[in-house]
Amino acid sequence: MSQTPFYRLSYADRCQQIAQRVHLTQAQLAAIVAHRQASDEDLIENYLTTYGLPEGVAVNLRVNGRAVTVPMVTEEPSVIAAASNGGRLLTSEAGITTVVDRREVMGQIVFSHVADPTDLQAWLMANQQRLLKVADATHPSLLSHGGGARSLRVRLLPPNWVSLDLFIDVGEAMGANLVNTLTEAVAAEIKAQRDDDILMSILSNYATHSLVTASCAVPVEQLQTKTIAGADVAQRIAEASDLAQADPYRAVTHNKGIMNGIDAVVLAMGNDWRAVESGAHAFASRHGQYQGLSKWWVNDGILHGELKLPLALGFVGGATKVLPLVQVNQQIAQVSSARELMGVTAAVGLAQNVAALRALVTDGIQRGHMSLQRKSLALSIGATPAELPAVVQRLATVTQPTTAQAQAALTAVRQANLKE
Repeated sequence: MSQTPFYRLSYADRCQQIAQRVHLTQAQLAAIVAHRQASDEDLIENYLTTYGLPEGVAVNLRVNGRAVTVPMVTEEPSVIAAASNGGRLLTSEAGITTVVDRREVMGQIVFSHVADPTDLQAWLMANQQRLLKVADATHPSLLSHGGGARSLRVRLLPPNWVSLDLFIDVGEAMGANLVNTLTEAVAAEIKAQRDDDILMSILSNYATHSLVTASCAVPVEQLQTKTIAGADVAQRIAEASDLAQADPYRAVTHNKGIMNGIDAVVLAMGNDWRAVESGAHAFASRHGQYQGLSKWWVNDGILHGELKLPLALGFVGGATKVLPLVQVNQQIAQVSSARELMGVTAAVGLAQNVAALRALVTDGIQRGHMSLQRKSLALSIGATPAELPAVVQRLATVTQPTTAQAQAALTAVRQANLKE
C-alpha cells in the first residue's frame, strides 16, 4: 500500500505527522499552528509555519543629499543601533554618496569536454550579435522596459571548459528566472548550430556588472569620544581598515559587520540575501586573498570611506509581490527603483562599518553591545515589556550577565512589584 507523499498531505496532517515523529508537546504544536499564515502556504514546499523576525528602521542616514529612513529585518540587537549611529557619524550636506555604474545580471552557458576551445571561442564571438538577438526575442517585453541582452564574454577554463557569459539588463526585476530563461534559449540556438556538449545554463550570483560604490568624507572632529580626540579616532579607524586588507581573519569579521546592515535591508526589501552574501564574499576575494570590502583613510583632517560590492537587487518581481510588507518598506525608504535600492543598501553597509570600527578602536565592541544584550537576555528568560527596564537596571553592573543572574533579577523585580 503506497503512502501519501509528505508534500501532498493536508496542513493538519503534516503538522500531526511532524508532532508524532519528533514528540512535540501540545504547546509546541499550538505555537506552530498559531503562527500559520495561509498566504505563505504556497510560497514553499511542506509549509509548516511562518517564522517571524523583528523589523525596525535605521535613522540619521543621509544618502545623496536626502534623509532616508531604512527598514531593516534582523534578530541581532545591535545592528540597527549601529547603522543609526553610523549615519549620525557620517552626517554632512551630502552624507553618503552612492554610484551605480550599471545593473546587469550574468548568465552562464558552460561547455564541457571541449576539444578545441579557441575554435568555439572564435565561433561564439563571430555570432555574438545573432545570439544576443535570440536572447532578446525570448523575452520581448524586457526590451519595452529598456532592458535586454547587452553583451557576451567567453572565458576558457581549465582543463577543457568554456563559459559563455551573457550579460542582461533585467530592468527593475530581480531577474533570476529571466536570466535562466534567456540563457537556455541561447544554449538551444547554439545546439542547433554546433555539436558541443553544454553542461548547464544558469545565472551567476557573482554580479560584477552590478557594482555599487558608497563613499563619504567627514571632518575627523565628528568622530571624537569623551576621552579620545577625533583625529586619533579617525587614524585608528584607518589602521583597522588597513588590517582588514592584510589579514583574512580580521577581514571576515570586518565584512560580517558590513553584511549585518546589508542583509537586514535586503531581507526587508524581499530580495535574496543568500545571493548577496555569496557575491559579496567572492568580490572580497577577487585579488587572490580575502580582504575587507571597505577602505578608510585620513587626508587633511577628513576621514574618507568607500565601500564597493556587487548588489544585484530588484525592485519588482519575486518575493517583492508576495510578501505584504515589502511595498510598505519601499515606501518607508522612499525608493522607487532598483538603483535607488542598491544605493541605500550600500550606504547602510558603510554606516554599519564605521560605527563598528569606531566602537572597536575606542571603548571596545562590548560596551555598546551589552546594554542591548541585557535586554535580549531579560526577554529570553520571560521578562515582560513592563518588567524589562527594572531587570536591565539590576543587570547593569554585571559585565557578562548569565541566565541565572537574569532569572534572579527578574524574580527580585517581581517580588518588589508584589510588595507595592
